Amino acid sequence: MRRNHFITVALSLMTMAFLYLPLIGVAVFSVNSARRGLVWKGFTLDWYYKLFENEWILEAAWNTLVLALVSTVIATILGTILAIGMDRFPWGKRTNGFLDIILHIPVVIPDIILAAALVVAFGLLRMVSSLFEPGLVNMIIGHITFQLAFVALVVRSRLVAIGREVEEAARDLFASNWYLLRKVMLPLLMPGIIAGGMLAFTLSLDDFVISFFTAGPESQTLPLFIFAAVRRGVTPQIHALSTLVMLITVVLVVLTERFTRSKEKE
Repeated sequence: MRRNHFITVALSLMTMAFLYLPLIGVAVFSVNSARRGLVWKGFTLDWYYKLFENEWILEAAWNTLVLALVSTVIATILGTILAIGMDRFPWGKRTNGFLDIILHIPVVIPDIILAAALVVAFGLLRMVSSLFEPGLVNMIIGHITFQLAFVALVVRSRLVAIGREVEEAARDLFASNWYLLRKVMLPLLMPGIIAGGMLAFTLSLDDFVISFFTAGPESQTLPLFIFAAVRRGVTPQIHALSTLVMLITVVLVVLTERFTRSKEKE
């Protein structure tokens, strides 16, 4: 059995430590009874109790959840339709390449550029309707703009893995378009759809830049609250809040991975 070189193992451990030690540190200080400083003064869960008694944090958490759920549902539906349309419609080679580039732009473009573009777009839309004033509606639309691309890419990769043979077999058995979509395609695509939706939900929970540029005075989210609170000084409640957000994100990622693997084995 071939053993890994010492340098390879050391570099791997150093990389893991660089990535996760700061997160572990935040979790440790969230249960430290010390209000300030880096001195350990005993274990306590008081900061978590006070966290759930803070009305500002609860309101920010509610806004974050509503924003993530609504934008994820819409982005998942639109992203799935987009992926099916791009992969199954007989586009020309140049058109297909152009659509592929358009789909990847929201993924690779810096968030600050997309956020600035949304500010300009919403400024023009406000001339038509006051619905596009800074607030939750703008945030939902802004999140959908980048979530949609991630969902479409995940679902499209699932379409490529499935291939066209199953569709062709269903059509040979005189399956209608609606029956093919409902009974064949959607069940096979479900692992990709759920994985894309969970990815979009996680991205929405953690997003700061798009939310910052589109938020209104009454639509503060948890990332915005943490940013504003850190500027005044890091408190144990912020450590507790950051730990909870991190745990939720990790749980979602693990569940998505487990679900996708189990479905692929079926």
